[in-house]
Amino acid sequence: KLATVEVPFGGAKGGLCMDPKQFSKSEMERAIRRYTLELAKYNFIGPGIDVPGPDVGTGEWHMDIMKDTYHTLYGMHDFNVTAVTTGKSLVAGGIKGRPESTGLGVFYCIRNALTRPEFAVLRERHGITEGIKGKTFCVQGFGAVGYNAAKFLVEAGAILIGVQEFDGCVFNPNGIDVESLKAFLVKHKGVKGHEDFIAAKSIFDKECDFLIPAAMEKAINRQNAGGIKAKLIAEGGNGTTTFEADKILHQKGVL
Repeated sequence: KLATVEVPFGGAKGGLCMDPKQFSKSEMERAIRRYTLELAKYNFIGPGIDVPGPDVGTGEWHMDIMKDTYHTLYGMHDFNVTAVTTGKSLVAGGIKGRPESTGLGVFYCIRNALTRPEFAVLRERHGITEGIKGKTFCVQGFGAVGYNAAKFLVEAGAILIGVQEFDGCVFNPNGIDVESLKAFLVKHKGVKGHEDFIAAKSIFDKECDFLIPAAMEKAINRQNAGGIKAKLIAEGGNGTTTFEADKILHQKGVL
């Protein structure tokens, strides 16, 4: 999509195959700097060449280190050197609104599908009632995308009832407080031990109006697509629905 509009952000996926929990911050920094050095050495990154951004397990801190490493190497020769990464902190040249932008985009898609008059035929075809208020939803992944999408939806009147994370699920049909759950997740590095924690691997089979997969690719596949009860799926992750799952969902009348 970025290549189509001639914006040099991405075009590929790359990363370090390591578990951040197993390494110190200093070790992580050295690994990121070496990774950036190797990419730059072969002209794989740079403003106007390829611009990395944060994804799974990474955020502003990691992008700041990549940008700083590249800046150290090429800062004397390239005026646009700050533009080597997106998702940087504000002090490193980032922009306001970047962390919540994807989650906000997911919110806009859901809001448009549920409220705009031009989508009335689509709602009728899939048996979806108009409006956001009172609608229940579940989220897979409560990082930058899932958390922000949930925050904006709850502010609009929707009810968050389920969240799936790497160490289990949180489920409450009466509603989950977004900020409280996020604070718990940050403090305890997971959802295990939360008052609404349930011993389940997936939240996809719960009764809800819409579902937001905001984590890894292939999350919705032929094994679990048949059990999804939501009428609307708003993808917040990359490639979250497989081809086989898409056929199943189409047959089920899921939007």
